[in-house]
Amino acid sequence: MEPKIIKGGGVTSALGFRAAGIACGIKPAREKDLALIVSDVPGEVAATFTTNLVKAAPVKVSMQHARNGKIRGVVVNAGCANACTGVGGIADAKSMLDHVAKEFNSKPREWLVCSTGRIGTRLPMPQVRKGIEKAATKLSLENGTEAAKAIMTSDTRRKEFAMRIKVNGRKVTIGGMAKGAGMIHPNMATMLCFITTDACIDKPTLQSCVDEAVEHSFNRISVDGDTSTNDTVIVLANGLSDTNLLKSYHPQFALFKKTLTHVMRKLARMIVEDGEGITRVVDVVVKGAASVQDAKLAARAIAKSELVKTSWTGGDPNWGRIMTALGYCGARVREEMVEIYYDGVLAVVNGQPSKTPMAKLKKIAAKPIFTLTIHLHVGSGEYSILTTDLTEEYVRINKGE
Repeated sequence: MEPKIIKGGGVTSALGFRAAGIACGIKPAREKDLALIVSDVPGEVAATFTTNLVKAAPVKVSMQHARNGKIRGVVVNAGCANACTGVGGIADAKSMLDHVAKEFNSKPREWLVCSTGRIGTRLPMPQVRKGIEKAATKLSLENGTEAAKAIMTSDTRRKEFAMRIKVNGRKVTIGGMAKGAGMIHPNMATMLCFITTDACIDKPTLQSCVDEAVEHSFNRISVDGDTSTNDTVIVLANGLSDTNLLKSYHPQFALFKKTLTHVMRKLARMIVEDGEGITRVVDVVVKGAASVQDAKLAARAIAKSELVKTSWTGGDPNWGRIMTALGYCGARVREEMVEIYYDGVLAVVNGQPSKTPMAKLKKIAAKPIFTLTIHLHVGSGEYSILTTDLTEEYVRINKGE
């Protein structure tokens, strides 16, 4: 069975997972700001966390809990990042876990915690504790969408996706939700992603799958070149599909890994398409580099260049700025070998202007979605990254909180 998209699917599509999203008073105007994701039984967990050396309190706590033992679920708040809050912030994160564990007659180490929002402020813990109690009463299969709403910050829409495959003749589901719109750049960006699956898989194998999937999804997106203090991807696998254990030698293992990657790539694309103030989504593809690492350097330099991104805002195929980024990216580049294409239309050949009319290139650069391909012709390395333009609206959104 080829992977099948579940219409309206999300974090509660897999067997044995329930969720809730409620307003507890962190955000103003009774906006939803606290979510719970709970498995009926403890499951394996695999996670990746921000590479930023300044890590939020919930990241530090969850990193410890994710290392050993099985996990029942995750409690998430929006509106306050609980970052740069010292020992008090750590105590608050642990208090959240103590409280949710008590609600489910379990141990704090069986839970993970995530936060997103403004940095440098403490959580209003009386409201949070009451919110956890309320959310525990709202858990259901139908409330995955409410949970997806409750983790949003500058997002303009919720992000949910799920797929189903067959393993040993049984249905196996992978579903998830994510948030993110700004401070998006590899490695790990201001984004949270929670994926659930009823697959039977051990922790080391799951972690290997997650690491690879993240590398091909969330580590290949960029909106503004910033990475945050709270970035987290968590995958919970409770085994309720009751299939044979998925190991590398299992006939459907490759299918599972491919589907997990597809789910992450879909959620990652949703984040980019909801980027703060964007008007363009651009696939940057670098080919013919001396190595994969060189291709990555080139792609990321272009995706992060403010001059390149602002030219896209104006619908200007300003390939001179692209050539400049290639020159300083650190990869091996021979100017006279470079070719640049907009949606397959040649803009630069041998490092010089092609004969393509500028009006034709401008028409492509004005599209809301297009592909920029750079061929360096010095090797076989390839890499791609999904990025956006940079607009005046982005500045307006971010000039004050």
